[in-house]
Amino acid sequence: MLRSVDAVDAVTASDLDRPTPCAGWTLADLLAHMTVQHRGFAAAARGRGADESAWDVTTVADAVHADPAGTYAAAARAVLDAFAADGIAEATFALPEFGPNATFPGTLAIGFHLVDYAVHGWDVAAALGASYELPDDVIAAVLPLVMAIPDGDFRDSAVSPFDRAVNASAATDFDKVLLYLGRRPDWRRTSHP
Repeated sequence: MLRSVDAVDAVTASDLDRPTPCAGWTLADLLAHMTVQHRGFAAAARGRGADESAWDVTTVADAVHADPAGTYAAAARAVLDAFAADGIAEATFALPEFGPNATFPGTLAIGFHLVDYAVHGWDVAAALGASYELPDDVIAAVLPLVMAIPDGDFRDSAVSPFDRAVNASAATDFDKVLLYLGRRPDWRRTSHP
């Protein structure tokens, strides 16, 4: 997650209208999503995840526009602090984005969040035309979580968090992650010089 903070730290207000690998989202949209997800997962870790206002992206949009890096870093610190609590792996996380009354064990919920931030950090870097490197142990932890996510027709739905897997050669394990989640590792070079 700290690598995503580093990636966002390079964002300025003039970058917020840039397109991202997330179809239809500008960098401002992506950062608002990432920020509110940190806040929502922090609330879930503290037993307040069922409160849908914790997941309302409109509550962070103005702050992201005013101070993209600072707003994001504060939300990342909040979720890291929440995840550091004793017994968090055994806690029950309410995650309403998965459906009414959806709950998950802490370990699984934290895994969901890890996948999101490994990939969204790359999305930010790609939008900026910057490089993005994750430690090998993080990639090794993320890859099996990603490969357990089903692929299929439901990924064509507007509510699906991922596009269909891309059938292409992967040079690295992180490329496999990106491709399986519907991204193209060469997005910045082929789509946006």
